Amino acid sequence: MPKIHPIAAIEYNFNEIKDLSSLIAPPYDVLDECSKQALLDRNPNNIVKVDLPHLPPKTVGPDETYLQSAEVFKQWIDSGVLRKRTTPAIYVYQQTYTVSGTEYKRRGLIANVQLQDFGPGENGNGGIFPHEQTFSAPKEDRLKLMKATQAQLSPIFGLFADQAGNVQPLLDKVADAGNPTFTATTTNDGVFHEVWVIEKGSDISKFQDALGPCDTFIADGHHRYGTALNYREDMGPFAEGHTGNQCLFVLVALSDPGCIVLPTHRVLGGMKDYSFEKFAAASAGKLVIKPFDGTMEELEAALPDAGPHAMGLYDPKAGLHIATTVDTDPLKESHGNMSDAWRQLDVAVLQHLIVEGICEPTFCDGSKATWKFPHDLKETKTITDSESYDLGVIMQATPIESIGDVCSSGELMPQKSTFFYPKLATGLAINPVG
Repeated sequence: MPKIHPIAAIEYNFNEIKDLSSLIAPPYDVLDECSKQALLDRNPNNIVKVDLPHLPPKTVGPDETYLQSAEVFKQWIDSGVLRKRTTPAIYVYQQTYTVSGTEYKRRGLIANVQLQDFGPGENGNGGIFPHEQTFSAPKEDRLKLMKATQAQLSPIFGLFADQAGNVQPLLDKVADAGNPTFTATTTNDGVFHEVWVIEKGSDISKFQDALGPCDTFIADGHHRYGTALNYREDMGPFAEGHTGNQCLFVLVALSDPGCIVLPTHRVLGGMKDYSFEKFAAASAGKLVIKPFDGTMEELEAALPDAGPHAMGLYDPKAGLHIATTVDTDPLKESHGNMSDAWRQLDVAVLQHLIVEGICEPTFCDGSKATWKFPHDLKETKTITDSESYDLGVIMQATPIESIGDVCSSGELMPQKSTFFYPKLATGLAINPVG
């Protein structure tokens, strides 16, 4: 990756407050009015007051809302709620969480990364790559906030390929010693966050040397990385070493045992005269569809052993079915220019074989199907049961090794291919870019 840098960060005063649970927040784009207010009711100095100046998130608000965030941010610094580090540092960051009764620990590094355009690195450094197609949501909101506060408030989630195995031992040595500098728990998901501050120059150099050759793939935060590039273009040029040339990241190894990917399901709508019987008939020769007698949870558990590209289908009238592809490489003819790794993605098979090859020609009369992307089965059922949508599709998680394979081929996954859990916390460290 491009060179990493220690951060002269703006932080909460963890010398006085070791537990920052009431001060940190989930990422702004997963919050609504109710969850934002709950954070502020717990502590009026919660970072969400600055990071989410207006609602709904990912929309552009009036200019005064960004100026208000900047004023609050300055007041917190002036009053000592926040402080700026005198000694730049990097941070080892561990998240402990539970999924389906199993506890995981995900370890990463909080650091600034030298900004560069997407693509391979230079001078022996790795590159930075997007991993999936993104929606054209406006970046103007984050850019206005960044310009007003002169700070990057939320880290970007980066995955790196630690092929030489040099980085993970450095993280493990710090985290396994215990005694974190500060901790926190996010109430929305119960995730326990531990942070170790590293100021010693020789220790920082070890991480810089180990991470230098690694390619980095953006797992979450494509739009925020683009915002950092736009900020540099609008406000620069900056002097060498200026934080306006850098971007706040949490860096996690693809091989970290605590780095897991959960599925993002699909619900399809906008299909005129849809019925499951017509869908099954149009799928002949492409899909094998069999009824499933059980719950959604049981169906999801059965998918890995059900056959090639197995997906669950839920229709409110027809019930549950499992669909598999007739061909183990069903996109070879239509997308032979793409890599094997890309063609084997279930999300690519769904989009190009099922939606574009079956649903839209049969039911959409030249238009496009509509999509929803629920993360859990209950939400999948609720949306599918509504009048606006027709068919729920229960997906398997994208294998994490596929991310590196597809990105290394210079390709992008379809939208919402991955759901990296848990989310990173906002407020652990803030990158001043002014």
